[in-house]
Amino acid sequence: MDRGQDVMLQPERDTAENLTPRQRDVLDAVLRLLVEEGDLTMAAVARRASCSKETLYKWFGDREGLLTAAVRWQASKVRVMPVDAGNLDLVSLTESLEGFARDWLQVISSDTSIALNRVAVSHTASARGNLGAIVLENGRFALAGRLKPLLEAGKRRGHLAFEDSETAFRTFFGLVGRDVQIRLLLGDWPGLTEAAIAGDAARATQQFLALYGTSH
Repeated sequence: MDRGQDVMLQPERDTAENLTPRQRDVLDAVLRLLVEEGDLTMAAVARRASCSKETLYKWFGDREGLLTAAVRWQASKVRVMPVDAGNLDLVSLTESLEGFARDWLQVISSDTSIALNRVAVSHTASARGNLGAIVLENGRFALAGRLKPLLEAGKRRGHLAFEDSETAFRTFFGLVGRDVQIRLLLGDWPGLTEAAIAGDAARATQQFLALYGTSH
């Protein structure tokens, strides 16, 4: 038996999930500054967060490290429910996929994420640094790394059938997101109430299982 089947799949334990409350406050200040100003300096963050620049450099390194930590902190709000990969049943798989989808829709529809993505697109278009690459690497790509182990565990347990986990992830991501993110970026509100998000998450999960599930 594959030893990988016996492990407990846990949400990604990265820097964002091991922050102190004070560090989280600082990163929230970073995100607010990006929303309000469209850019930031270490001095501006120090003033907003009431801490010294020396503390910022000690905790996060340079400006890029601070931006990376802030994006990771925002992305960490999209969780994957811990499951026992060796005993993963269809109910647990479904619940975990739905939870991931709900979290992602809630995060991308927040004012912070909308503003952060707009700023990242603007920076990329004007070559004003690498915020776009930071958002992509620590947002979408990090989420893929967080969810793929669950998809692969579902495949090993015989609940899913696919050739490539990246393709399966992209399919699920597309079913969940649809045109929501681009509408949000362009100022259109697609009615993402809590009830609507729960319904969209459940529908996307069922559509995904209809495509890749083995219990047809």
